Amino acid sequence: MYRVLIADHHPIIMDGIKCILKNNPALQVVGRVGTGTQLFNHLEKDAPDVVIVELDLPQINGINAVRRIKQEFPEVKTLIFSNHPEEMYALSTIKAGAAGYISKHTDSETLEKAIYQVARGGIYLNRKITERLNSGISRGKSLITKFKKLSTRESEVLNLLSSGKRNKDIAEALEINEKTVSTYKTRLLKKLKVDNVADLITQSRLLQLNAT
Repeated sequence: MYRVLIADHHPIIMDGIKCILKNNPALQVVGRVGTGTQLFNHLEKDAPDVVIVELDLPQINGINAVRRIKQEFPEVKTLIFSNHPEEMYALSTIKAGAAGYISKHTDSETLEKAIYQVARGGIYLNRKITERLNSGISRGKSLITKFKKLSTRESEVLNLLSSGKRNKDIAEALEINEKTVSTYKTRLLKKLKVDNVADLITQSRLLQLNAT
């Protein structure tokens, strides 16, 4: 049996996941927490096999939470469960130490499959994003090749820029200063070979899956 902890600040989401898993004899929900403080207090007392974590967990940035779990509780597998676009955040979270990323719009069967996969030591990303990330783009370079040039922190800054965040907002979200944000933007411009922030955001949006 795999032991599962749910970290989400929406009670209805936690109730929903618990309801989905309650009839599965191989998965046991051992706790539910709604903030970063509660999450790490629980992990210190009783570390589960898998933590299902939302990116917008209060008191801690989701990717920072993933990174900290990886450092302090290396045996715990983290599965991100989020409303944010998988194509924009999945690889950032995997780089930070998550074992999988799944959309809150998915079905219950897929959720259970993702939990099993990460609990057994695998990585879970949906097939569509995997195929898209490995497909070619202009000049024969794949999206995943471009993304791999970025550090985890650069990817975080790029994602926040793409969602319309200002330098101040990014600094607060990532717990760094604004000057450091500017430094990361300069690095991103160089690595992605663009001349301005508008083009930088366009490059980021190449990671999105368009419903066409």
